[in-house]
Amino acid sequence: MSRARAYLDYNATAPVRPAVADAVARALMLPGNPSSIHAEGRAARAALEAARAQVAALVNARPEQVIFTSGGTEAANAVLSGALRGRGLPAPTRLLHTATEHPCVAAGHRFPEAAVEQLPVTGDGVIDLALLEARLAALAGETVLLSVHAANNETGAVQPLSDVAALAQAHGRTLVHSDAVQAAGKVALDIAGLGLDALTLSGHKFAAPKGVGALVLADGVTLESAFLRGGGQERRQRCGTECLPAIVGMGEAARIARESLDPEARRLSALRDRIEAGVRALAPDAVVFAAGAPRLPNTLSVSVRGLDAPSALIAFDLAGVALSSGSACSSGKVARSATLAAMGVGPDLAGGALRVSLGWNTVDEDVTCFLDAFERVLQPLYRRRGQAA
Repeated sequence: MSRARAYLDYNATAPVRPAVADAVARALMLPGNPSSIHAEGRAARAALEAARAQVAALVNARPEQVIFTSGGTEAANAVLSGALRGRGLPAPTRLLHTATEHPCVAAGHRFPEAAVEQLPVTGDGVIDLALLEARLAALAGETVLLSVHAANNETGAVQPLSDVAALAQAHGRTLVHSDAVQAAGKVALDIAGLGLDALTLSGHKFAAPKGVGALVLADGVTLESAFLRGGGQERRQRCGTECLPAIVGMGEAARIARESLDPEARRLSALRDRIEAGVRALAPDAVVFAAGAPRLPNTLSVSVRGLDAPSALIAFDLAGVALSSGSACSSGKVARSATLAAMGVGPDLAGGALRVSLGWNTVDEDVTCFLDAFERVLQPLYRRRGQAA
């Protein structure tokens, strides 16, 4: 039996896996508070700590390095509050971030605007390492917080985090945070191996429930002040009774993602490449964004000059295909993509940008469904071109 619809918007949110839903259901039946000392409380605490270990394993950290939050935005906001401390450094006085960061970084900090700098990226959306090195050298003597996302949510471009961290360590007074929301569960992450001081995660991007995330801190790195004060949960950094069912779901999703990481990356990259080849065959003038950079195996961002993305998305939806033109956090707004603008993409191309993102439940039939719909979406555009000619 064929599917009614093709869901190709995993970068917005991944459908919950059945095994994750089962884990959530079991956790819902645990009556105890994880902070209680009786048997029911201890059972809830055991489930909480098991999930913490599973999330920690996804980024090669220890369980005690993981602080659960309501999502990636809260975790990033906490890091960018100016409270991050490590390696004996004083409070950061300046924030550097790439021009393609998610709004939770670009607009989620608490630094004075005069103390914030956007770092340019290449035409493929990758940080300019030479310029970063020059800026850090110019800021000698100043403590810097540097935020570079692991992978872009719109184009899938993967950043050279180990090189970024090496430059930061050479500077000596720089703490490095990475918004790893889009990369987690899609590519390998290792907080210590990459040289990061903090990274942030969101469960629903790798098939956990919405509304749960995590902040992972490197050894010796802390938040000077709690971002939620109260009863002392989460190492006194994020107080309040934990949402145990969502956390258990995040743990189970992290376990599955880690165990299937390599084969799933190969499977998804093959499906993505089939879509990309089909797009180029149907529209030889199509432009694939970040095509020259390492990309997430599940992500394709493409445009055809003259295509109107909002109208195209409606047409795709009517044809049974769900996808986006960019970040789900900005959908519904008539605005040029900040990511594509930073990459030097003109409005004629940016206005037609489509993002196809695949995941655990994507199959060959979805590829066919997308390409059939794409061909129909192109027909009015090519008819207009023919009439204009």
